[in-house]
Amino acid sequence: MASRRSNKRKQRNRGRFGFLYKLLSLIIILVVVAAGCVVFFRVGEITVSGVSRYTAQDIIDASGVEKGDNLFLVGGSRTAQKIYSSLPYVDEVNIRHALPDGIVITVTERTPAAVIQGGEGWWIVDAKGKILEQVATAEQAGVAEVTGLTALLPAVGTTLAVEDAESFRLEALLSLLKALEQRGLLEKISEIDLTSAAEVSMLYDGRLTVKMKLLDEDSFPEQIRNFAAVLDQGIIQENEQGILDMTLNTPHFIPQYGEN
Repeated sequence: MASRRSNKRKQRNRGRFGFLYKLLSLIIILVVVAAGCVVFFRVGEITVSGVSRYTAQDIIDASGVEKGDNLFLVGGSRTAQKIYSSLPYVDEVNIRHALPDGIVITVTERTPAAVIQGGEGWWIVDAKGKILEQVATAEQAGVAEVTGLTALLPAVGTTLAVEDAESFRLEALLSLLKALEQRGLLEKISEIDLTSAAEVSMLYDGRLTVKMKLLDEDSFPEQIRNFAAVLDQGIIQENEQGILDMTLNTPHFIPQYGEN
């Protein structure tokens, strides 16, 4: 009986030591693999795509990634955040490994949409309201000049803010810019006037003053769709000037004849 108990103890001990041996072997293997990654997998090439305003080197410098860095320690979100915080015109960043030694950074840049006055200058914003750049005059921006709003404590890289009394107009502006951008009409808008409490007006192609209802931000996609339809129908000739009143049930065009 004693011999049988002794044999069972030996079997249990062998089982325990076997498990510990397997665990220790696994830990050693993982340590060796990790050490191999640190020693051998180094960044040898950094490729950047999708940039036009910035250079590839601008993106690389902002990312903080250098040749020789450990390939697997280059964190996607951490590296992307460095680029976002340094370069305001960057909208989206995608970072992936290209084995054996490459890093590929794909960038989507923001599109300037409007310029608004605030503080001691004018501030270029995109359709999402991010402040991209400061300029001395509205003409330097080359985008739609906004009146009826004043930027509050503007700073490059931050989101456009206004006084509480103007918050509704800001929401309307961003909705309008987004709708224009989606329809491909944004680059032909040179002025946006939000001074009226009942309507918004904008200057299209330097010749058409377009008036729209200032209802809520959700109304602009439909109003811009209707505006695009008027343009597509050819009701207004390409060289005609005038006022397109879209605050009525049916869009109404009032031609204006300038001096020849």
